Amino acid sequence: MAEAPSNGSLPDRRDYFRIQDRIGLEIRKLEPGHSGLNDPFNEGHLNGLRDELRRLDQDIRLHLASLAEQDRLLTTLIKSLNGKLDTLARIMAFEQNPLQQEQWQDVTLSEGGIAFFITGTAYQAGDQLAVRMTLPPELFRPQAVAEVIDAIPDRQGGSRIRTQFTSIHDSDRQQIARHVMKWQVRQRKKN
Repeated sequence: MAEAPSNGSLPDRRDYFRIQDRIGLEIRKLEPGHSGLNDPFNEGHLNGLRDELRRLDQDIRLHLASLAEQDRLLTTLIKSLNGKLDTLARIMAFEQNPLQQEQWQDVTLSEGGIAFFITGTAYQAGDQLAVRMTLPPELFRPQAVAEVIDAIPDRQGGSRIRTQFTSIHDSDRQQIARHVMKWQVRQRKKN
């Protein structure tokens, strides 16, 4: 069963930690009245496989919880193997659909939204965008529907677009949260 996206009253965007990062970013402007996360990136042929993967992941988590009471070493090994399979699946998915150089950009990212630069003035406040991010180095690919909060023109003829996620699966929000946390840890280690 597919996970339902969270909607409705989102906390203030400032409730989330923000990072400046370089990520893969794919954007599709949604038509007014579009129903959200209904395959804006034309990958409907994979939906059944994703649902099956989620079901298997839930089964593994359920069995690991009961196994942990009996054999911690085996539980640790299975968790590691499961993580390895997840990483391999992300690498294979990325290799099947690699991002072009222009799709990698510097952004401001949080669990609540994303801000980025575009050339031109394609978006304006109130526009709904389907957003898919590729978060290195893990290659997580969360996606969301975001509303443009504002579009601030710059001197080079482009715009800084600030958005707020209006529809996002909880698992995608958690991937963003983990990415932000890991980014912060990496920054601390550099200093």
